Amino acid sequence: MNVTLNELEGLDFDKGGGLVPAIVQHADTGAVLMLGYMNREAVRETLERQRVVFYSRSKGRLWEKGETSGNTLDLESIRADCDRDTLLVIARPRGPVCHLGTATCFGDEPLTPAERIAFLNALEGVIEQRIADRPEGSYTARLYSRGPTRIAQKVGEEGLEVALAAVAESDDKLVGEAADLIFHLLLLLRSRGIGLERVVRELESRHAGRTSTARTSPPAA
Repeated sequence: MNVTLNELEGLDFDKGGGLVPAIVQHADTGAVLMLGYMNREAVRETLERQRVVFYSRSKGRLWEKGETSGNTLDLESIRADCDRDTLLVIARPRGPVCHLGTATCFGDEPLTPAERIAFLNALEGVIEQRIADRPEGSYTARLYSRGPTRIAQKVGEEGLEVALAAVAESDDKLVGEAADLIFHLLLLLRSRGIGLERVVRELESRHAGRTSTARTSPPAA
């Protein structure tokens, strides 16, 4: 259930003595960033400010993440679990989340392979930032300025290098060439105003269609 101000009263704060645990997840990578606690007012303030606010059990008051460090959590959404006594907070961090300087309170390393794959979403954000800011010496901004035709040519070149590496080079070389291809493909998609999410939806749709066909097809004689 997505939590809004109108649905705030539907949450079960009584079970936890007025508090509910709030798991914070990165909006782009899916990484679990931290665990905090919220009371009813903290949830309300989070929704109104669009920045994550907790109830600090040690301070005995509301506490906005990053109020001293500046490393705030920009809110994307809040979801309640089936019992409505635990929250999943989807947010984008502005800087390290942990007070120890790490990206999450569980360290810097991704916890799951899925989090590593989800880095592609973060890379899309980096590409967009390079295009917007056009920093001096930026390869991304320079290639983007040359238009889709030139970017498409680079994708073709990188695809050929991947194929050659696959048949004649080491695994490390193949991985490196594949990384180059994926980067240039993301840039090409961006030049056409297409996000990676749309490609993923297409793959999901194809998979769902094939799964459905397999379930409805009669068994072979």
